[in-house]
Amino acid sequence: MRALTAARPLFSDFRGGIVRVQGSEFWHMAKVLRLKPDDRVELFNGKGGLVEGCIQSIDKTGVDFMAQEDQKMILPQGMQWQVFAAFGTLKGGRADWLIEKCTELGASSVTPLLTERSSIISENRVDRLERVSFAAAKQCQRLHQMVLNPPIKFGTLLDHISKSKLCLVATAEATPLLNAVKSSAKESSGILIVGPEGDFTKKEVELMLEAGGTAVGLGPHRLRVETATIALLATLVMWSDSQETV
Repeated sequence: MRALTAARPLFSDFRGGIVRVQGSEFWHMAKVLRLKPDDRVELFNGKGGLVEGCIQSIDKTGVDFMAQEDQKMILPQGMQWQVFAAFGTLKGGRADWLIEKCTELGASSVTPLLTERSSIISENRVDRLERVSFAAAKQCQRLHQMVLNPPIKFGTLLDHISKSKLCLVATAEATPLLNAVKSSAKESSGILIVGPEGDFTKKEVELMLEAGGTAVGLGPHRLRVETATIALLATLVMWSDSQETV
């Protein structure tokens, strides 16, 4: 059996030997995955570091992991998408779902966006979303953990747009997404922006376009914030992957 679990900062300079895994990761390995001595395990630190080895022993407080080779450093793959989404008012687990799927699809970061129509997100909610992202990274065997940034105000977003070579703003009645990206130059990173329920105000859209953003449409229907975010990200991940083979 082979499992991927997290060592967090345990082996930032790891070069062999035994790692003691405790806490929530120990519980996940022993109680959820039901791993046993001699099972193969890969530890990762969320920054591209990977160590392969096996479980040497398990007791009531932790797992002793024996590394079988030196740490590998794996570079990020594909285009790095930074997501800015106004999801602070989402309820009923919908924000959790958004963060989970952004992690699975490979977003490099997600930043809660505070706009005129979505002006708050609680601090304890950000803590929960970080745990959701971390769990999703393990589940999809992602070696580079997605960064969940602190919320930012709309004015700060304009600074990010002005510094980006590729910035796509999802808004109603705009040019279809695929038509917009076909003429885009190849870039190593890009920004995706999704507004709140009720969309951005007319003034907010004007300011983003003036700063250098490109308005893109996602079809004829009004989408929820989380649906629009994942539709935009999934489409662009496939698009950027196709550009790698051209």
